[in-house]
Amino acid sequence: MLRDRTAEQAGTPDHTGTSRHTGAPGHYSTPGRYGTPVAPPEALRPWITEIDSINSVGSPDFGRAETGAITHVPDAATRLVFRVLPDGGTDVVAIGPRTKASYYEEKRLPMCLQLRFRPGAARPLLGVSVRELVGRAEPLESLPGEAGRRLARGLAALGPAPDPDAVLARMAELLPDDLTPRDRDERARDGLVRAAVEALSTAPGRDRPGTVAEVARQLAVSERQLRNLFGDDVGLSPKHFARIDRVRQVLAGAGAEGSPRWAGLAHATGYYDQSHMTAEFHALFGVPPTAFVSGRLPATRPCGPGH
Repeated sequence: MLRDRTAEQAGTPDHTGTSRHTGAPGHYSTPGRYGTPVAPPEALRPWITEIDSINSVGSPDFGRAETGAITHVPDAATRLVFRVLPDGGTDVVAIGPRTKASYYEEKRLPMCLQLRFRPGAARPLLGVSVRELVGRAEPLESLPGEAGRRLARGLAALGPAPDPDAVLARMAELLPDDLTPRDRDERARDGLVRAAVEALSTAPGRDRPGTVAEVARQLAVSERQLRNLFGDDVGLSPKHFARIDRVRQVLAGAGAEGSPRWAGLAHATGYYDQSHMTAEFHALFGVPPTAFVSGRLPATRPCGPGH
């Protein structure tokens, strides 16, 4: 339950996908912060876009019963989460892309690090098509990738309560060799995924992303090849990736504006009109955008493993 490092203050865009709600009117904090941003080690920056840390043991409110609500917003990225558990010990969890928002009761952890992979970068670590992890959280050691199991063993060797610096240092030591493409075909595949993700992404000041057919032609591949590539490396179809990326830009824009101008935001993010944007937002978040930004959310449920 961490936040990305793109924002330092409440009301700044959150691109990672975790938001904290206190339940009090006027205290909606997305896209604010929950956790401490940590700069990715230089060795990990080609693959890791964001890292956040929670270290709660010394906090005066650690262990108190009163908590807020955690919102996991839709996100096409895969995450790797290292946690020190309340009852002792550690675990490492791989969390696949999230296609819809989910709402949980907050769960306090002594320490937690979340690494957000750029879309398409995690497959070599997992040893499995990312489409098999969509909407799931799995212990890293349970996945077939030897690289992932080796990382899980390396982190377990740090002991029952390592500090975040030690965890990141071990990751920076072990991950680059496993994530670096090893031959020409893998390098070409990695480059193609990067280019396709960029072409299908919505960003302020850019032209509206092309259709899947247009992007496939631009990259000199068939639409079928592009869909298969996205399914294995990103976990979603190209169209679904673009849909999630665009609605996340709505969320980012709403946070940046403070008092969102919804019609202008719909136009800026490439929707036909405000009603189209509202329908898409509701489909992915379970509530319309006006309700979401004012904290009127669906009922929460208890956190499960990996949440």
